[in-house]
Order: sequence, then C-alpha cells, then structure tokens
Amino acid sequence: MVNALKIGIAGLGTVGASLARILIDRHDKLADICGRPIEIVAVSARDEKKDRGVDLSHVRFYADPVELAAEADIDVFVELMGGEGDPALNAVRTALARGKHAVTANKALLARHGVELAVVAEESGVLLNFEAAVAGGIPIIKAMRESLTGNNISRVFGILNGTCNYILTEMERGGLSFKDCLKEAQRLGYAEADPTFDIEGNDTAHKLAILTSLAFGTRIAPDDIYLEGISNISIEDIRAADDLGFRIKLLGVAQKTDTGIEQRVHPTMVPKESVIAQVDGVTNAVAIDADILGELLLSGPGAGGDATASAVLGDLADIAKCQPGHQHGPVLGRPAVQLQPYVKARMRSHEGGYFIRLTVEDRTGVFANLAKHMSDNGISLESIVQRPGRFGKGGTGEHKTVILVTHATMEASVRKAVRSISSDGYLQDKPQVIRIERPGHH
Repeated sequence: MVNALKIGIAGLGTVGASLARILIDRHDKLADICGRPIEIVAVSARDEKKDRGVDLSHVRFYADPVELAAEADIDVFVELMGGEGDPALNAVRTALARGKHAVTANKALLARHGVELAVVAEESGVLLNFEAAVAGGIPIIKAMRESLTGNNISRVFGILNGTCNYILTEMERGGLSFKDCLKEAQRLGYAEADPTFDIEGNDTAHKLAILTSLAFGTRIAPDDIYLEGISNISIEDIRAADDLGFRIKLLGVAQKTDTGIEQRVHPTMVPKESVIAQVDGVTNAVAIDADILGELLLSGPGAGGDATASAVLGDLADIAKCQPGHQHGPVLGRPAVQLQPYVKARMRSHEGGYFIRLTVEDRTGVFANLAKHMSDNGISLESIVQRPGRFGKGGTGEHKTVILVTHATMEASVRKAVRSISSDGYLQDKPQVIRIERPGHH
C-alpha cells in the first residue's frame, strides 16, 4: 500500500470545516481515485474546542499555524486562514522552505506575495496550488496553468465576486436600492458585516491580478489596477441599462495591448444577449480569449464552504497522484524567476463607449450645452435620451435625467467633459459614468 498523503490544515472556518468533513466522509473513495489515502494529521485554529460538525479529536492540534507548518509530520500544508500578511504568509513560506507542498485559498496573500512564494516553492521542488483562490469552485487556475499551454491569451475577464453579482441581480429583479440589496446579502451570509472589500472591488482586483500573471507571464501587479466598486450604482442606472438593452455587472478585465497590460475592475454594461449577462446571483464566470482555442467561458459557484473546499480538494488530489521524484511544473505557469516585469498599458480609446447619466435642470439651452461639451472634447454620441421630468431636490424646479451613450472614446475625454458640465451649475446630482462592453470589442 502506498503511504498516505499527510496533511495539516490551518484555519477551520467554513471552508476548513467543510474540507475536513469531506476528507473524512469520502476517505475510501478518495483513496481509490488518488491511488493513496489522504489523511488529516494536524490542524490549527483559534479555538480548539469549538464544535465544527466534524470529529477531529484524533488529530494533533497546534495553536500556532507557523509551528504546524514547521514541525508537524505532514506532506502538505493547507492554508485557509486568509489575510495577506502573517500568520498566513510566514506559515506558507515556512512550509515551502521545509519541503512541504502548500495549498491555499488566499487570494490576498497571492496577490501580494505570490511571486515570492512561487520562487520558494520552485527552489524547494514542491507545489504551491491555489485553485480555490480565484472563482471558488471553478477550475480556472488548472485550465490556465495546464490546459491552455501553447495558447496566446489576449484577454481574460469575468464576474469574480459573488456578493456584487448578487446585489446587482437583485437590484434588477426586485427594483430595490443598492442599500436594501446589500442588507439582504448580509442577512443571507453572502456579504460580510463590513462589505467594503467586496463592494469596492478589492476582492475582484486580487483575483484579477493572479489571472493576469497566469495569462500573460508577468509578475503579479495588484497596485496597477483601475478600481471602481458598485456602491454608486443606483436603481436609475439599472433601469436605464435595461431600457438600452444592457445589464450591469462588476467585471474584472485584463488584456494585452501593443503598449503593455491593461487591468481594470469596474461596473460595466454588457448586452443582455451576451453570455456574461446571463450569469446571475452569487455565481462567478471567467472568460478567456485565446488564439488556438478561441473563446472559453467557465461558470459556477464562486464562494461558499463546499465550493471552495471542492477546489482545495482538487489541489490535494493532484498532489496525491504525483509519483515520487516527479518534476513539478511552475507555480504561475512559467518559472517564477522568468516572469516578465509588469508594464502598464498606455491609455487608449475604449471601443465599447460609455454610458453617462446626468440629472439636469429642465431649462432652455441645457441640451445644446451638453452636446457642445461633448463635441469640444472630441466625443461622438451614439444616442441621447431624455427621461421624464420630476421635481428636484427640495421640491422646487423640475429636472430631467439625460442619458448619453458615446461611441469609442478616451476615458480622460469623458471625465473632462463631465467635469466641465458640472462646473456649469445645472446638474442636480452627481454624474454617473459607466463603461460599455460589447462582444468583439477589446
């Protein structure tokens, strides 16, 4: 009988407890599939006595996860604590340096320290697997690291945060405000008590930075991402998008250009008939444009204990199947020391155009003035739509909502035009600007 793969799990929250339960309940089946048993021999958590719905009384407990990584008689260290710094960083680094494989679901850790940890793993001849760090249960890392070998990828984009996608879906379905949908997401456990990291786009940005490195062979660059969350999306934007044939999604987009790599996270209007527009609720989706394969879209559960545990389990199964002396592939698709420096692309025209919503005083000359500001900044308009007037703030003076849809143009030009319109004094609310993505435009 082949020796069991011995693992230590640091972090017994929702994902860690789910993973432990699956490994114990399906022990024999996994042994058959992997050719050897997978055994939990050590764990680390804040509270040893907490009931997690799984019996771990036979397993050695460590109060310090770094001690577990350094001293425990394990083959694989599984990090499910979260956080970009210590103790997660020190624990994973320690395990790799000591010749133990590591599996993590920690996108913040990888976005900040992934290249450094990849170097340690490759020097030690061990694996650092992280399928669960991006898009939950969707096997996007394996696809990019292995299945798409030889393809030149031009763009990777998708819906990478289930909390934001749930909120935008419910705003559209129920006609509810952002605030009301966020409260419901928190009640259902889809959003944290402090949801800032999700709704302001940081979570999506971390995942996008990892995908960018895999797609283009560059060092991970989380600080070079244009970032905009969904907290300023109103029900008026949702309705206007619907009238124009679009739905609003928070997308992470990375694409290669002649001048470098472009990374951005922001609310986006996508055509209703597009596949990405059909992805609702807490579901995630990742799309890849490659030269040999063409277009690939993977969709599935992006979060939750079982979905994330499933991805961790896949990583463990890969390690269990490795033969002794097997030469492991590079962590980020290419040897870490050969990853290219990240070069940020120069600003260029956005082919999909922009949606601009302005609430203006209903008075003579405003319409002509809007058109002039657009023209002065070299912006060509595809359409101008007036929505019904209503009373302005304080109940005095009617105002109208004006929707402008531009042709391809520079974002800097749009922002400059909106600033000059704001300075004229007839806007009633803060202007809204949202990018439009159309199939085939990238």
